[in-house]
Amino acid sequence: MSSYARRPTDPEPTSGTDPTPRWERRAEKESLGSLMSNVSSDLSTLIRQEIALAKAELRETAKNAGKGAGMFGGAGIAGHFVLLFLSIALWAALGATAIGTAWSAVIVAAIWAIIAAVLAVLGKKNLEQAQGAPHTT
Repeated sequence: MSSYARRPTDPEPTSGTDPTPRWERRAEKESLGSLMSNVSSDLSTLIRQEIALAKAELRETAKNAGKGAGMFGGAGIAGHFVLLFLSIALWAALGATAIGTAWSAVIVAAIWAIIAAVLAVLGKKNLEQAQGAPHTT
C-alpha cells in the first residue's frame, strides 16, 4: 500500500497551522491520472500478495492432505488383511464342524458376496445423488 493510505479511524493529518489534511493537499496538486495510477499500482500489489498467500496456504493444505491420504491408504491395507485373516479363521472354524472345509469355504464366500452386493447398491445410490458443482456452473 502507498505511504499516503490512511485508515478511516485515523485522525485527520495536518501540518503546522494549515487545517487542510495532507491527502487533500496532495489530491489538489496531483493529476487524476497520477492518483489513479497509484491506486492501480497499489491494487496490483495487493492482488499479487493475496495470490502468493493463497498459493502458500494451498501448498501447506495439499501437503497435509497427502500425508492423511497416505495414512488412510495404509489403514485400508491393514483392514484388508484383518478381514482376510478373520475370513480364514471363520473358514477353519466352520471346516472343523460336520460341514467340512469345502462347504465352509462356500459359506464364507457367500457371506462376502452378500456384503459386496449391499455395498455396490449403496455406492451406486450415492453416486447417482452426486451433483457435481451446480452453484459453480
